[in-house]
Amino acid sequence: MKQFCGCARYVYNRTLSLERSLYKKDNKHSFKYAEAANRLPEWKKKNPFLKECHSQVLQQSLKDLDQAYINFFRKRANFPKYKKKFRHDSIRFPQGVELDEAKQQIRLPKIGWVGYRKSRDIMGAIKNVTVSRRGEKWDVSIQTEYEVSLPAANPSEIGIDMGVKRFVTMSNGDFVEPPNPFKQEREKLAKLQRKLARQKKGSRNSTKTKRKIARLHRYIADSRRDFLHKTSTKIAKNHSIVYVEDLKVSNMSASAGGTKESPGKNVRQKSGLNRSILDQGWYSFFHMLSYKLERGGGKLIKVDP
Repeated sequence: MKQFCGCARYVYNRTLSLERSLYKKDNKHSFKYAEAANRLPEWKKKNPFLKECHSQVLQQSLKDLDQAYINFFRKRANFPKYKKKFRHDSIRFPQGVELDEAKQQIRLPKIGWVGYRKSRDIMGAIKNVTVSRRGEKWDVSIQTEYEVSLPAANPSEIGIDMGVKRFVTMSNGDFVEPPNPFKQEREKLAKLQRKLARQKKGSRNSTKTKRKIARLHRYIADSRRDFLHKTSTKIAKNHSIVYVEDLKVSNMSASAGGTKESPGKNVRQKSGLNRSILDQGWYSFFHMLSYKLERGGGKLIKVDP
């Protein structure tokens, strides 16, 4: 799986490098998936290691780049960036996957049967499977298709306000305190990073410390995700219409450092605010709340701030 991730990352980054040079010459140049996919046979001849990877994994990597360009030209995201090892290790199989829920095993093309921990029943027809690495562990996300009947929506409505000291304050007076997982583990993480900086690069001790840092990052992310899921589920179950401010989280958490010519003001205070907003995961919370309300026949309504 590491090898497949490396091949997918290689194809993505090499294609992006080529496309960037073309874009610099002509700002109107757009990415064409078909042209990029046609280069793969030639690349496989020059780089035999690519032949060992499943061909559809490489194609799906190019489709991810295609979507990144679409988001850029539609002004939904910045220009595509290179993928980094360990940070962007994921592969997707659009077909050819088999599942044995009784034995808790999944067969991935060109990899074979792999055991997995079953967190929920798989319903419907499998459309694609994404395998990604977080720290030392691997996650498998199975996308399926099936029909559901929407339940009768709860007629209750409520407005919520986001904050740093109180994660959510509701119009009925209730509020939810934030867990701030990164803030709680920040000193421990800094201590491990200082320890890693003193150790010899590539040594056994540095490898052990890296694993501890990876485990801590995963624990922080899992704690945050667990809190967001529980909070969004509770609100979606009790209310069908939820009003929130249409907050631009990326703008709110942007750096206030400025430039040498025009340095920013209150940079330290602003960086602390940015850290708190990102630690609490506002964007993910809005996303979770939106699809959970829709699943229950409700709706998330964003109001001009």
